[in-house]
Amino acid sequence: MTSLSKAAEFIAALRGLGCRFALDDFGAGVSSFSYLKHLPVDFVKIDGSFVRDMAQDPVDRAMVQAIHSIGRVMGKQTIAESVETVEILDLLRVIGVDYAQGYGIARPESFERMLEDQVAELGAAALRSASD
Repeated sequence: MTSLSKAAEFIAALRGLGCRFALDDFGAGVSSFSYLKHLPVDFVKIDGSFVRDMAQDPVDRAMVQAIHSIGRVMGKQTIAESVETVEILDLLRVIGVDYAQGYGIARPESFERMLEDQVAELGAAALRSASD
């Protein structure tokens, strides 16, 4: 049994418990089409090196489109990394990429800060509902 098949078994077992998995940095480094074909992942994260310049570089845009298309054929959702401008976000929408992450969406913040913001938002919504 190869390490790839062991990884696939491990992923399948955890998916049975409700976990979901992403193949990160697809198109760069060690993330290969073989991994995509053989690992039961839910998401394909398109490497930011293709996304970052896709508004100016037709080859990068074509790479993003191709990775998204292959993901679709395989029943996977796609996530674009390094989305830093509204222009790139709009291009990703046209292509049909499911999710985006990067400074153009939001700056990273601590979990504690996110939780505080969510609690404050829920409290404000409760107050609005009570006054209606």
